[in-house]
Amino acid sequence: MKCTFAAVLISLNNISVSFSGIDLFKDISLVINERDRIGLVGKNGVGKSTLLKIILNFQQPDTGTVIIPDGRKVGYLPQEIVFEGNQTIWSETLKAFAEINDLKNRDLEIQKELTDRTDYESDSYSAIIDELGAIHMRLEMIDDGKTEQRAELVLLGLGFKREDFTRKISEFSGGWQMRVELAKLILMQPDLLLLDEPTNHLDIDSIMWLEDFFKEYPGSIMMISHDRMFLDNITNRTVEIVKGKIYDYSVSYSRFFILRQERIDQQKATFENQQKYINQQERFIERFKAKASKAKQAQSKMKQLDKLERVHIDETDGSKIRFRFPPAPRSGDVVLKARNSKKAYGDSTIFSGVDFDIFRGERIAFVGRNGQGKSTMIKMVVGEEHGEGELAIGHNVEIGYYAQIQEKTLNQESTVEKVIEDAATGDNAKIHKVRALLGAFLFGPDDYEKKVKVLSGGEKSRLALAKLLLKPSNLLILDEPTNHLDISAKETLKEALNSFDGTLIVVSHDREFLQGLTDRTFEFKEGKVKEHIGTIDNFLANYKIQSFREFEGAKEKKQKELEKAKVETKASENSGLSNKERKEKEKDWKRLKNTMSNLEQKIEEAEKSLADMEEKMHNPDAAKENPNMFYEHADVQRQLDEDMKRWEEVGEEFSDLSTILER
Repeated sequence: MKCTFAAVLISLNNISVSFSGIDLFKDISLVINERDRIGLVGKNGVGKSTLLKIILNFQQPDTGTVIIPDGRKVGYLPQEIVFEGNQTIWSETLKAFAEINDLKNRDLEIQKELTDRTDYESDSYSAIIDELGAIHMRLEMIDDGKTEQRAELVLLGLGFKREDFTRKISEFSGGWQMRVELAKLILMQPDLLLLDEPTNHLDIDSIMWLEDFFKEYPGSIMMISHDRMFLDNITNRTVEIVKGKIYDYSVSYSRFFILRQERIDQQKATFENQQKYINQQERFIERFKAKASKAKQAQSKMKQLDKLERVHIDETDGSKIRFRFPPAPRSGDVVLKARNSKKAYGDSTIFSGVDFDIFRGERIAFVGRNGQGKSTMIKMVVGEEHGEGELAIGHNVEIGYYAQIQEKTLNQESTVEKVIEDAATGDNAKIHKVRALLGAFLFGPDDYEKKVKVLSGGEKSRLALAKLLLKPSNLLILDEPTNHLDISAKETLKEALNSFDGTLIVVSHDREFLQGLTDRTFEFKEGKVKEHIGTIDNFLANYKIQSFREFEGAKEKKQKELEKAKVETKASENSGLSNKERKEKEKDWKRLKNTMSNLEQKIEEAEKSLADMEEKMHNPDAAKENPNMFYEHADVQRQLDEDMKRWEEVGEEFSDLSTILER
């Protein structure tokens, strides 16, 4: 589909907004251009979401204007949404094509009307012909004949399974409902997408899919996000809101952060030099203004100072949360043990056969698609859920738990101050200690009496973290702790976790947050839990191997390593295998070689079959001729994934056995 946009898509001119006499924005202006990828950043509460609502005309500014040319469409994804009714995932998603359906219905109405009319020369007949032409032009622009195919691919990309399509939205959590809304927006392809924390409810693979999609999106995007890696991978422009002003940089977030600091450092240096000059001139004026011989010169310098354009330093908000976790009491060597652990709801098994040991001081990341059981496992550990098998807490283990949804752990009717007072004990319960802790998490006197239910997502997250510090623990379990934290708060949390001397389990989709924080990764996938040794970067590097060609590269590397092993072992002593044992291993070696050859042939055939199917998918009539094409494509892809996994396992056995036989 081809879209044509003006160079300037939307402009905001001298926008001002105030609440209770306090300026949120003061005379800010901003232009959004075609193909812009804008990251809207700033601390929680500076007005990012308000700015989006002003663009959408959901909220009126006190002064200023927003100019959106006729015909331009803006799509919006809020942080929270509620679906009502009994619509299915599929029927709700297809609402994205309401304009196409309306145009097609009107087309049919006009075609029917034209068959009965004979007033070919009338103005009304000409008008309806013009309307028909406009409909066809619009349909040519927005309808590529693949609406259902695109809907299916987007839903699959966002993590839904085909069997989910016919389920009611009400059966899904709020996070999955948000994905449906995101799918609709993607399929509508508005000229400008406004996204408020789009990754909050997505898992890692859905985020990576979304990154690839947004890179090719034909319209413009403005997003609020606290996911630095997501911003860096998508945006080409960063707009920061600080104390009612905006600062615009034509770079992604990480580069913006560097340029902003360089700019402020330069401003400070220029300001200091200017102040030295001003002080020198003022001393001269003060010294000689009363002397007749110098009075004229002093007056000239005074006029020069009056005309001097003073250097100003861009405002920055240096406030940040400050905390460290209390020292961890010593626990036993084994902190958490699972043996044949299982969780099922009725006939639906979430996971089974789970075995692991987590030892004192280890730092574990739980990753995987949503719905695979990460949070369920966490709830079983803390006693909120019960399953089968063994899941045992070690000796002297004290758990500190941060839940994904703070509404479940914070009393919504309680005030900010009372939440901490109720959780505090001993010396911490003193009012000055309570308020000092709240101050460390950026809650001031104006916030003490606020009820939890009126707090923003970021404020609730900070309050939950503050509460977590009141009880010393040696096993910290954090379920999506960064969802509503701004970038500065996330950095502080990461620093505190890196300094924590206990054991850590963190569920997160935030790759940048996990980098350098964990050293083992537990992947929850298809009812199993697979352990990966190494950092999240190691895990993602393996995760991205998606084509057999890459597996071929891995095979070539393995073969080189095998050849090297042959050279090294030729001079070594015989392994001591008996003739019978050697014959058995040679038989196994031949069997593995044949298995690898057969798998490689199957993989090549599957890849060719997939390529043929994908070529046919470009034909709008293909889906009509074969309605099951997409299901067949998925089946072949699934079998291909299984064969490649099996090929890798057999290859490792083959390599090990070859090494033994060469000795």
